[in-house]
This record gives sequence, structure tokens and C-alpha cells, in this order.
Amino acid sequence: MPDKEQEVILPDDRYDRELLANVRPEGWTDPEPAPVYNLVVIGAGTAGLVAAAGAAGLGAKVALVEKRMMGGDCLNLGCVPSKTIISSSRVMEGVKDAGGHGIRVLCGADADFPVVMERMRRLRARISRNDSAARFRELGVDVFLGAGVFTGHHMVEAGGRTLRFRKAVIATGAHPLMPPVEGLAGCGYLTNENIFNLTVLPKRLAVLGGGAIGCEMAQAFARLGSEVTILHRSTRLMDKEDPDASKVVEAVFSREGISVIYGDWTLRRVETRGGEKLLHMFRGEEERVIAADQVLVSVGRVPNVDGLGLDAAGVRYDPRSGVFADDHLRTTNTDVFAAGDVCGRYKFTHMADAAARIVIQNALFKGRKKLSDVTVPWCTFTDPEVAHVGLYEDEARRQGIEVETFVRRYSDVDRAVLEGREEGFVKVHVVKGSDRILGATIVAQSAGDMLGELTLAISRGIGLGALADVIQPYPTMAEGIKHVADMYNRTRLTPRVKKWVARWLERMR
Repeated sequence: MPDKEQEVILPDDRYDRELLANVRPEGWTDPEPAPVYNLVVIGAGTAGLVAAAGAAGLGAKVALVEKRMMGGDCLNLGCVPSKTIISSSRVMEGVKDAGGHGIRVLCGADADFPVVMERMRRLRARISRNDSAARFRELGVDVFLGAGVFTGHHMVEAGGRTLRFRKAVIATGAHPLMPPVEGLAGCGYLTNENIFNLTVLPKRLAVLGGGAIGCEMAQAFARLGSEVTILHRSTRLMDKEDPDASKVVEAVFSREGISVIYGDWTLRRVETRGGEKLLHMFRGEEERVIAADQVLVSVGRVPNVDGLGLDAAGVRYDPRSGVFADDHLRTTNTDVFAAGDVCGRYKFTHMADAAARIVIQNALFKGRKKLSDVTVPWCTFTDPEVAHVGLYEDEARRQGIEVETFVRRYSDVDRAVLEGREEGFVKVHVVKGSDRILGATIVAQSAGDMLGELTLAISRGIGLGALADVIQPYPTMAEGIKHVADMYNRTRLTPRVKKWVARWLERMR
């Protein structure tokens, strides 16, 4: 029989029950396995769902095996709940900033945290219909709810039943990395897997890690009323991003009262005293103690490879880096592919989606599509957002590429001035002497929505100069992109060209 151990999501209200009825329905009956499947997918997160739905839509016989909840981290424990909370926190910040726009808030405003979280659960439950077991059954996918384990090169066991396949996809995702800090395991820490169960706002929140998830949650909880301290082992927040982007975020966090302790301090021990958690930081022999009511751990992700029987399938893997897959997403068993966080460098929902589409082509139709051909954009949903695509300047230089960079500050873009959103910029790197775009970073309130234009330009070989011909509605934040393109075009007006133009115009009089 399939493993029907029921997931529990707190506070177990009607919205959580609606969610579980979709993504882990109680009493679900697994189908009788087909004699052989064109594709068996292990893991029903984004990569698994896209692979299963896409293959079934093309007429393939598909089995989808999920140990926990349909929808994976993105729906249940990641993008959907986090962005819902971020949305509420942005409204709260707008209320606080109302006076600067000439709006008087007569009675003040406070975030009602239980209602914020209830809204999150309600919207998550609504969206969960798209990822439900019932919907995928209607799409023609055989859904098995239980652990999937390889028992051979072309066999998977799911709930005591054998699924034979011609091709398979490993899409089991990843889980939070736990740093080896004394006392942390026993302090009742939070991760993305349980922070969305909260119904009481922590008065003091310590965040371990100043990367994307840590910064997003730190700012959201601070705006909702928590006293937030980030402990970050690097010298700047979001240290994988453009340094100028980090500076903007750090300045905003400082203004909003978020404290940051950087890498010259080391967390050695967490002490639990009553309901309080004491974080003992050291710099040499100097000690500093941070008191918190909750600790959020956000220091990285570890691929889910344990218990999958990968050795039986002839699939090579590493516990830290995950499944080994080539540029075509094939594993060392050429009939088994991998997609998403279990194998990918870029642990984003949209990259899991893109990888799954590559797998469908390569696994079912002997395609040769490469992951390295994909142009990868991403966005961190702080406020302002930080969005990036392509190479950073230092990456390009390490590859021996001469770079020319064009920057437009939002303090010089009319819409940003009118909105009071002058922090941030558009930055575009091109190959020196040409307009071929290497990479771009946008820091702005709606950076993620604007990045698509630059992503399209890179992926289709459209030069920066051509973007000057794109008419942007006035006034919009997207004008920043046009301004950068105009800056490039002005560099083409060399003294020699200007002299030629002057002579031409003189002749035309």
C-alpha cells in the first residue's frame, strides 16, 4: 500500500485543510501501474509537475510519484506564501510612508499578523488547485502518493508497486541546509518549511543568512513589526549580486531599522533560556549576545538525494551538490534525467520549469537541447527588488571579455522621482566596442517585471542600441532601460562622426 502518512500544516484551519485536500488528499487511491511508462517522474514540485503535464499533453504515458505534497516547496513552503507575506508588508510600508505623499493616516496603523497569515493560507489554498493530485489525474497522469525508490535501471517502487519505465526524471528538489552551530538544533529554529506556520509575530527575529530568502523575510517581518537582526557571514548582503545593488538594499534596511551583523562575527552557540534564544557571537575573544524570540535559518539548500535508490539506478550523485547531470540533463544512467533543485546550479522555480521543458524534448524525442543555451534571469523580492540576467562585470572580465558598463540612476528617471522611489538603477554591461549585451541588473520597485525586455534582448541577440528604438510609455520606470540604451548610442558620436555630421548639415543649408 502507498505511504499515506498525512502532512500536517499548522494552524490546520479550513484553508490548510483545503490545501491538503488538493496537494495531499487523505484517502487517495493510487492507480494500477501501467505495464510500462514512457516517463516516470519522481517529485511533484515545479520541475516534476511541468515534466509530467507536458509529457502527458503530448500523449506519453506518465507516472508522477510524490512523497510529500504536490506543488513542492514553491507552492507550499516557498514562493507562494513568501510573496503573499511580502505583499502585505509592502502595504504596511506604504501606510507608514503615506505622510510623505501628503496623506494623513489619522488613527495610525498596525499589522494584524494573524490576519496577514490567514490571507496567505487562503490564497495558497486557492492557487493549490492548479497543482492538485486530482487535476493531474484529469490530465492523464498516474499519480502515486508515497516514496519513490529506484530498484533498478528501469524500475521504480512506489508504495509497494513497481513502475517500469523507458525514461525517468528525478525532480525531488532540495531542503534547508543546517549550519553546525552548537545548540541550534534544539532551539526550535525556523526555516522556509515551518515559518509560514506562524500565527504570532515574533517580537525579535534573528535571521541566519543574508542571501535572497533571508533578506526577503527579514524585510517583510520587520515591516510587519518584528525587531530583526541579520547574521551574515559575508561582508555585504546578497553578496552574489552586483555590489551596487547590495549597497542600495543595505541602505534601505538601515533606514527601516534592520540590524546586520557581518562576517567578522561568528555564531558559535545558541542557548535556549525559557522562551528566549540567545545567540553567542564571537570576534576573536570578544563576545556579543543577540537575544531573539525566533531564529530563521536561511544559509543555503541541500539537494534531496537520500533514500531514492540512486545506486540501484546507476545514477551518480553527491550529498551536497546533488545528482550529476550533463548539459542535456542526462544522468549517468542515460535513460534517467534530472531537473530542478536536485541537480541545478540555479535554484529558482522558473529554472525548474525551463529544465523540465528541456527534459521533455531530450527524453521523449531524443532532443539535444542544452541547459547552457538558456538565458537565466532572476529576482530577489526585497523592496526595491534586485533583478539580474546574464553576466556580472567581474564574471565577464574573468572570461577575458572587455566590458563597457552603462548605468542610469532612478533619481534621474521621472516616474521614480514622482513615486518617491529614487533608490536603485538600471545597469547594463556590453562587450566593449559593440552593443552586444552581456548582462544587466535592475534595482527598482518593479525590477522583476522589467527584466524581461533585457532577457529577451540577450537571448535573441538584440543589441543595446536597438532598445533605444523601443518606445516606453511616459512616465514609467521602464524608461530607465531606454535611457541606458540612449547612453550607449551617444558613445557612437565620436569627434570624427560629429565633425562629419556638422559638415553634412552645413552642406544641407
